[in-house]
Amino acid sequence: MSTRLQVLVDDVELREIQRIARLQKMTVAEWVRQALRQARRKTPSGAAGKKLDILRAASRYAYPTADIGTMLKEIEGGYSDGHQG
Repeated sequence: MSTRLQVLVDDVELREIQRIARLQKMTVAEWVRQALRQARRKTPSGAAGKKLDILRAASRYAYPTADIGTMLKEIEGGYSDGHQG
């Protein structure tokens, strides 16, 4: 389903949008749809506060850390010892 969206812009802005759309060989409507899609992609999908809460909760725990090469050797060594999980 499609819904009409009406947006008011001043004459100068409309002429600039028309010029850009023409340069890109598209209608003003298509140019606006693409601009809106691009703006949505740039906008974070979740609330920043929620993401920060998750990071703070995760930072309360002590996770094992090491050089990636060392960790991979330890993991592979664990498999060769017959241990799984």
